[in-house]
Amino acid sequence: MALRFRRGRPVVFAVRTPRGRVGVPAGSALRGRPHRLRVLEALVLFGLAAILVWGTAAQDEGIKIGVVDIDQAISSTTEGKAAREEFARKQREAEGKIQPMIEKYQGLEEDLKQKKFVLSDEALFQKQLDLASMRNEIETKMKELENQLQVDQKRLEAPLTKKLVDVIEGAGKEAGFTIILRRGSPGLLYTREALDITDLIIKKYNQKS
Repeated sequence: MALRFRRGRPVVFAVRTPRGRVGVPAGSALRGRPHRLRVLEALVLFGLAAILVWGTAAQDEGIKIGVVDIDQAISSTTEGKAAREEFARKQREAEGKIQPMIEKYQGLEEDLKQKKFVLSDEALFQKQLDLASMRNEIETKMKELENQLQVDQKRLEAPLTKKLVDVIEGAGKEAGFTIILRRGSPGLLYTREALDITDLIIKKYNQKS
């Protein structure tokens, strides 16, 4: 069975049933984009407001601004790579639990298609009931696996994001930054590459490990 992906939300695996396609989401954080950090979002809002208020006075007061690509920082750290690998293993385990059920369902569905014109009404109805029951079992199991993956994702992300915030704050104080903004934040349309300190944050994060 080929793995599928739903538009708008990544999935680990999916199967098309009479009700549609069901699947277990992959969890954005360790596969790509992590959850937004409340502390970092607050820094972004503060930074943008400060820029508007200070305006041209920034040059006179020597304001130092840095920009960090949070996604790149987390995915490039040694701990981030290890967490991503562990989450990928969890996804493979989940797939291994559900795929036999999916294959059995598909076999019964194909058997029904081939025999539906020769089966008695009673036998046909029973096979349809069996398919519906198995479909419900698959959907229930997928929901269970989805919830567990979300728990695993949060468990793996929490220490990474907390440590990243600490590293950014420490680097900001050490290097005398007035504001450190998140690259890609709403309202942040352009920054010079010279302002990007992502590599510095990655280096300091790994040193702290």
